[in-house]
Amino acid sequence: MLLREIEVFRAVMGAGSTSKAATLLGISQPAVSQIIRKLETSAEFRLFERVRGRLVPTQEAEALLAEVNQCFVGLELIQHRIRSLRSGVMGRLRIAAYPAYGTSFVPRAIARMQPQLDNMKVSLQVMSSRDVYQNVLAGQYDFGLMADETPASGLEHHAFAHMNGVIVMAPGHALARKSVIEPADLVSHPHVGLNPEDASRLRLEKMLQATDHRLAPVVETPYASTICELALAGVGIGLVNPIVAIDFVERGLVIRPFSLNVLFSCVMVSRPGVLMSEASKTLLRCMRMQLADDQEKLRTLRGQGDASPRLRVA
Repeated sequence: MLLREIEVFRAVMGAGSTSKAATLLGISQPAVSQIIRKLETSAEFRLFERVRGRLVPTQEAEALLAEVNQCFVGLELIQHRIRSLRSGVMGRLRIAAYPAYGTSFVPRAIARMQPQLDNMKVSLQVMSSRDVYQNVLAGQYDFGLMADETPASGLEHHAFAHMNGVIVMAPGHALARKSVIEPADLVSHPHVGLNPEDASRLRLEKMLQATDHRLAPVVETPYASTICELALAGVGIGLVNPIVAIDFVERGLVIRPFSLNVLFSCVMVSRPGVLMSEASKTLLRCMRMQLADDQEKLRTLRGQGDASPRLRVA
């Protein structure tokens, strides 16, 4: 059963006669009749009854038409996509990101794409690093950003950014007078920290052990943004990724460098063997530009000077 035969059948059902269907298709009426007879022979049942010179669809034809229409909806979508690609429409862009980058950083980068957004649909989903890995592996997203504690086996992956953690605190905190926070400062004041399994938390604890200091957090949380909120509320001080802390500066959050270089690493992942779309490449360029802007903002924050946290982009 050929697609052309199905197309003719659909035209006859819609037009109500072989002559009108022939006009719609740009072929002769005898050709339409011949194709319908061929389709009936192939199907091994009648599609039309001939009643006083008119074609009357059988119940089988009505049932078949419902399936045919669904098929042609799919074909029309394919044709629409081809026209869109030919006219320069970039299509759909799907990104998955863990909270440190997904809640504010990626939206800032997407804003840089404003001139191109009219020609595409963007889906940004914020989820855990483990979920980023699983969904990108399953082909649900074009690419993802996740923390380095989640293995990226089976995916194309490379370091997107490494950032030294900063200490955040409420305005007026006693440590705000210092230009750099030391390990002794971190443990002598109430501390709010990331969960014990967090890779950056583990790095911090290992470094503190070498200096004979021990953490005793009053609150633990999986999100750096929650630490910033707790710090603003005066609950304690905390070590966070500066990419998150930037968003709280206008609300008064104080950021200070830490004397120990505790890395917060972000990994970009995508499916192996799949070429990156032009839309993905455009967003990636915007993300790199946004990182550079965020780095400059960290440098110019009041009270930071040359001691501001260093950012490296892979």
